[in-house]
Amino acid sequence: MTGQVVEQYMSVTTTIDALRALRDEINQHNYRYYALDDPSVPDAEYDRLMKQLRALEADHPELITEDSPTQRVGSQPLESFSQITHEVPMLSLDNAFSEEDLKDFNQRVLDRLQLDEDIEYACEPKLDGIAVSLLYRDGKLVRGATRGDGTTGEDITQNVRTIGSIPLGLHGEGFPAVLEVRGEIYMPKAGFNALNETAKANNEKLFVNPRNAAAGSLRQLDPRISATRPLEMCAYSVGLVTGGDLPARHSDILYALANWGFRINSEMAVVDNIQGCVDYFQRLGAKREQLSYDIDGIVFKVNQLSKQETLGFVSRAPRWAIAHKFPAQEELTQLIDVEFQVGRTGAITPVARLQPVFVGGVTVSNATLHNRDEVQRLDARIGDTVIIRRAGDVIPQVVSIIQERRLSGSQPVVFPTVCPVCASPISEIPGEATLRCSGGLICSAQRKEAIKHYVSRKAMDVDGLGDKLVEQLVDIGYVDSLVNLYQLEAEKVAAMERMGEKSAANVLAAIEASKQTSLARFIYALGIREVGEATARNLANHFGSLTAIMAADEEALVSVADVGPIVAGFILAFFSEQSNCDIIAGLQAEGVNWPDVEVVPEAVLPLDGQIFVVTGKLERLSRDEAQQYLRSLGATVAGSVSKKTHTVVAGPGAGSKLTKAETLGITVMNEAELIELLQQHEVSV
Repeated sequence: MTGQVVEQYMSVTTTIDALRALRDEINQHNYRYYALDDPSVPDAEYDRLMKQLRALEADHPELITEDSPTQRVGSQPLESFSQITHEVPMLSLDNAFSEEDLKDFNQRVLDRLQLDEDIEYACEPKLDGIAVSLLYRDGKLVRGATRGDGTTGEDITQNVRTIGSIPLGLHGEGFPAVLEVRGEIYMPKAGFNALNETAKANNEKLFVNPRNAAAGSLRQLDPRISATRPLEMCAYSVGLVTGGDLPARHSDILYALANWGFRINSEMAVVDNIQGCVDYFQRLGAKREQLSYDIDGIVFKVNQLSKQETLGFVSRAPRWAIAHKFPAQEELTQLIDVEFQVGRTGAITPVARLQPVFVGGVTVSNATLHNRDEVQRLDARIGDTVIIRRAGDVIPQVVSIIQERRLSGSQPVVFPTVCPVCASPISEIPGEATLRCSGGLICSAQRKEAIKHYVSRKAMDVDGLGDKLVEQLVDIGYVDSLVNLYQLEAEKVAAMERMGEKSAANVLAAIEASKQTSLARFIYALGIREVGEATARNLANHFGSLTAIMAADEEALVSVADVGPIVAGFILAFFSEQSNCDIIAGLQAEGVNWPDVEVVPEAVLPLDGQIFVVTGKLERLSRDEAQQYLRSLGATVAGSVSKKTHTVVAGPGAGSKLTKAETLGITVMNEAELIELLQQHEVSV
């Protein structure tokens, strides 16, 4: 090397070292500020460090890295958000609205685990924000996404990078090679108030509540706008994890996330039993208004992951978690009128038209009255003063009538005898509170709703074909069946209100793309009564083809998971209707297709139906390992001994469970016998 080359090399090396030192120092300050809530320097000093880093990177742009603290805000707005598929679905939670609901949940958990003793729960405030997924590879943030429908979300990476409490690179060490962190992005009350003050000063539209403000901020195509919004993120769980291990308790996973740079809720706690959950709920409810952020309830989770695994999931929610909502917000208003809407299955739903009232963060002018029985229970009359409840994001409902304020001459609600849309007779099924239009697809309301369902995201996923456009297409007469969707002409669609050549081309391209689908999606899209996503998927996996489903009798249908006699009857009725079969044939003739599903026979495991209890100390295996091996052979592993128990595996110190097993005459085996049993069934121990 010449002297000049050496000098240049030393200069570059010094610059790299300086950059690394500055970035490390700033990241450490970010960690202390966001994860620990314990800043170690004043804001002015932090700003000076950032200024130094920006200046150094400006002089050496070739040394800028994606995870540098200066690279949070991109410069180019997106044209649209792309979609991503969650490798591990982001499920919703079931809700509890009372202490009784919460205790019922606990009993279901104990029954499924076959336990008669208390279990541990992790308790966390339910932030009123937007659920997001953050994917890290080798400690670097590579993707941020919305929850979406739980399976498919939107890529908002540019926007989440602007949020200071989201680390661009993980802190410390020991994190998995691939780590998906899930959490809630929210807007603190102070930030929301400041944002609205600025909007007011600029004569701009105000945000209604912090949740709407957070959602709108994340939906900005220009990340520079998102960067100006006071957003925070709090981690509450993980999704996809590979190339590393996590702790065995949910609460310990959260503490690990805190060590790696994430903010977790400081109000989080672990309690020993369901009464601890009740006490926690009351304690947080009392201080709810003093918190710096909005919460709409508390989430309770079974803390041990092994128990979560045993409990499993239903189609849309885990069995091991529940959200206990705070009492719904209520207001008084006046019932101006009642109108009747016709749904996809012909159901006639009474809808209350109300004097607009602000409740639960939104202005409410309509509320559901559900059905005739509910109207009779309320004794609702036009002109009544009513109590409106808006619980979370559910549809507002009329809770009760204030009888003392009833006006003289008030008119009772009269249900129609014919469909308010097509004038077809209304049918009434004995035992059902819901009245239905008998018109089927000759009723434009049912036709509209059937088409809206068919094109929805979870069905055929026709992007851009929204409710208003569907209504236009039906009203104009361009679409009077599902088949017509695939026969639309670009010129006619382009000439419609608020359309144009480009919009029409996009819609028609989405319709064309929907021709390639899956059997489960197609079954769901048909809109068979009571056949939701999970049932459609079960039908597809069980029968493998549409032909087999259409040919199935009641006995074959009820052998499918989630299909009972009532649902089987709806399926049989749907496929026995020739017009429905004609529509299916027409759709296939237009090119709608899907691959058949390979039907895999359910394996009969050797210990199916047998209940085991593992107690005492084992030497070669841990109790968790022994239980997992038994489950792999089909056994149910319980926590207590009962008459239904088949076998008790007892090690030293087995105690009362062993005594009870001997009293009941239940088979008892030691660890050596258990290992022999496992090896007989080719389980490698």
